[in-house]
Amino acid sequence: MFIIAGLGNPEKKYDGTRHNSGFAVIDLLAKQNQIPYGGTKFRSATGSGVIGGKKVLLLKPLTYMNLSGEAIGEACAFYKIKVEEELIVISDDIDTEPGEIRVRKKGSAGGHNGLKNIIAHLGTDAFIRVRVGVGAKPVGGDLVSHVLGRLQAEEETVYEEGLLKAAEAVGSILEEGVDRTMNRFNHHRKQNGEKE
Repeated sequence: MFIIAGLGNPEKKYDGTRHNSGFAVIDLLAKQNQIPYGGTKFRSATGSGVIGGKKVLLLKPLTYMNLSGEAIGEACAFYKIKVEEELIVISDDIDTEPGEIRVRKKGSAGGHNGLKNIIAHLGTDAFIRVRVGVGAKPVGGDLVSHVLGRLQAEEETVYEEGLLKAAEAVGSILEEGVDRTMNRFNHHRKQNGEKE
């Protein structure tokens, strides 16, 4: 079984913000795969179903972003999953352009407090993550205002392409494995225009 956790903040006022990209991808996966939310478990909104022939638990922690590790850690312990293979975490990424995603098998939190908390609670940074590009903050702008802000109308279409790519990448991880998925999705330009 796989746990697919999207990061975000639970209050309505955060819907549609850059920081709630993980929640948006989980909602997309639930819709695409007809997986209903079945209530609250592990301090999260959850839904069980099948994606790509694999049994999955979709998880949206209701603990607020910076405490996501508490909810995800509980779910991983309950199901005794192999974290490095069977946990997929979806989050926003300011170092990647809107419309692009990055897939990783492990790594640092990259300044993302939700990922930092998950690493602290799991005691490892070896878990699969799909990071949805939301772009860097404007020059002289405030990071918190940027990630908790809503997208401009002209950004929405390209951002939504990134959400669709992230959902597709999750399906690819489940069907083909993370290495093939990384090869397929990680060829994009970073913020400075250089190929990664």
